[in-house]
Amino acid sequence: MSGGSFNYLCHSWDLSDIVGKLGDLEAMSQALAGLGYAQDAARETEELLVILRQWQVQTEVRLQRLAPVWKAMEWWQSCDSSEDGFREALAEYRGETKEQPDA
Repeated sequence: MSGGSFNYLCHSWDLSDIVGKLGDLEAMSQALAGLGYAQDAARETEELLVILRQWQVQTEVRLQRLAPVWKAMEWWQSCDSSEDGFREALAEYRGETKEQPDA
């Protein structure tokens, strides 16, 4: 039987390869830990999984915050919107609010 039990995790050479294989990485960690004599490799594999999950959460939070700014810039640069739209998106990103006139 050929390889591939972990979807060829061994050929994941960069971040774009490994990000889509978190489940395989977890299965690999468990398989290594189950051997009893590969605890060091299991531990480092688990540490890598933790790092990738933390990175994923941090990245998703930043993407959600930045997406409106990126959209406004893209639309402005492609002449679908104005610089004013970009400035509004940037102000919202920064948490700046428009001053309300005194009533």
